Amino acid sequence: MNTLFARTLRKLREEKGISQKQLGQQMCVNHSTVARWENASRLPDVTMICRLAKCLDVDVNELFQLAAQSEENPNIIIVDDSKIILSDCLAVLGEVMPNATITGFVWPMEAIEYAKKNRICLAILDIELGTASGFDLCSTLLEINPRTNIVFLTAYADYSLDAWKTDASGFMLKPLTTENVREQLKKLRYPFSTGAITGETDK
Repeated sequence: MNTLFARTLRKLREEKGISQKQLGQQMCVNHSTVARWENASRLPDVTMICRLAKCLDVDVNELFQLAAQSEENPNIIIVDDSKIILSDCLAVLGEVMPNATITGFVWPMEAIEYAKKNRICLAILDIELGTASGFDLCSTLLEINPRTNIVFLTAYADYSLDAWKTDASGFMLKPLTTENVREQLKKLRYPFSTGAITGETDK
């Protein structure tokens, strides 16, 4: 079951502003077929993936790559120079993403070394990391893997403008809450399976 492909397909369709029924009509398939693709109970074949790419105006190779991989146990990292805050955040993230492998780091260099050895789906970064900057860490992580979702977490709202100048997916204010995390997960550039149950169909 490839939930990564399913979640990405749903996101792409919603960005086009069309329903499952409308996409099905464009694809010449029943809307229930689209629903099964989006709830990960079925994976489209090569012909259907080519049609999807055309209908959704996306690179067909990207869809093929998604179809070939699975993110049932995604790697999540969070970097904060406060061990107390880090501990609280790990508990929140574990509640929201039960399938994920979540690792916390106090030192940015440790996070970078980890990212070099593991495919990171989501990195939540404090902006003030002692003498280091979360913005610099963001750039480094994206150099390692451009498909890493970056979300900044800070106590200072004034950083929001600078954050949006980066290639980050989102920005959150401390303290971290389950509601804020769930909202950010809806906006990721590269969706992945979190263990959460999503709807199977839309109207």
